[in-house]
Amino acid sequence: MRAVIQRVSSAEIVIERGERRSIGRGLVVFLGVLRGDESAHAEFMAEKIAELRIFSDEEDKMNLSLKDNGGDMLVVSNFTLSADCKKGRRPSFDASAPPDEAERLYDEFISAARKHMVGKVETGEFGTHMDVSVQNDGPVTIIVDTERIARFRKEKSEK
Repeated sequence: MRAVIQRVSSAEIVIERGERRSIGRGLVVFLGVLRGDESAHAEFMAEKIAELRIFSDEEDKMNLSLKDNGGDMLVVSNFTLSADCKKGRRPSFDASAPPDEAERLYDEFISAARKHMVGKVETGEFGTHMDVSVQNDGPVTIIVDTERIARFRKEKSEK
């Protein structure tokens, strides 16, 4: 599972049929589900993101999490996060999970995020064209990849 996280002052998503959903201060999470991802990845990722200390405290240090400040989260499914650009000019998306598996894990991530959150969790709509407007705060943009975290933990435990 791969997520691009942006700290925002506000954000809005417009789903192709015109429905609008918005958040105030918080995080926009672009979430890609990869082949081999499991329910444990969704739970881990939701908790990790809710507890990332990327909001400023009273001393202007990034020391507070979304959970600490009660901010909101907007979750947007994004299969293009699996893009492999090693060959040629057209990205390959072969690493993306099949749509029904990806949607199930996207929904599990959302459920887990709601469990770990203090503020509201809004979502896009899986498999639908959406326009996303983001008012970056910072900007602060972070990538969390469960594959890289697992590889690091494995290498560390082998030492």
